[in-house]
Amino acid sequence: MSISDKTRKILWGRSGNRCSICKLELIINETEKDNSSIIGEECHIISGQKNGPRHDQNRPKDVIDTYDNFILLCRIHHKMIDDQPETFTEDIIKQIKVNHELWVSKSLDQQEDKPPRIKRLKENIPEKLPRITSGKEIINILDRAMGYEFDHDEPKNENEVELISGFLQYLHDFGDLLSDFESGERVRYGFEITKMIKELLDHEYYVFGAREVRVLEGGKGAPSSFPIAIVYLRHKDNLLMMN
Repeated sequence: MSISDKTRKILWGRSGNRCSICKLELIINETEKDNSSIIGEECHIISGQKNGPRHDQNRPKDVIDTYDNFILLCRIHHKMIDDQPETFTEDIIKQIKVNHELWVSKSLDQQEDKPPRIKRLKENIPEKLPRITSGKEIINILDRAMGYEFDHDEPKNENEVELISGFLQYLHDFGDLLSDFESGERVRYGFEITKMIKELLDHEYYVFGAREVRVLEGGKGAPSSFPIAIVYLRHKDNLLMMN
């Protein structure tokens, strides 16, 4: 059994599309190049897994996926409460949930001064994107990023289309799951990404990237950091023209 559509709608509605701990908005608007991004996670308070956080073998299975056993969080605070179950006990998490839903209820009656937006800070904008040659470097850029900025030169044939689209889609999917991976898994995936970078180089495509911390502001919450993973693919011919 998993969370039902009705339970999901109630959870997101009463949580106001915000993390119950940091109040971060959990749906990022679409851009000119990309679709919207959902960064919220429906988190079990009591795990149904035997070795899961706060698991209670005496808890009936039919209550595991009910509304009372879920809290809405961003992926960072989901990992935090599951990594620290002795600190974040069942009672504490339920109180966090109650407090948050009360905050949402009161805030809905208040007028927002400014709509939420992602703001770039001049001092955080990379002057130049360094060249990336390994999967480990890519992982450092993607780790806990809240959004992605991918760009590439126009492919010259169908083979390049498959190569570029496959690489960028792999990074997007991998980045969304990265926080769940253990150290050993990161090494293996990093090795696979290194091989993909070398394959791109065989086709004369270079990878450049960096991490930029932007700010999420407006709405009802306080401004918060919003790290972005930037990865560009550039063909050798275009690099020569820019020099």
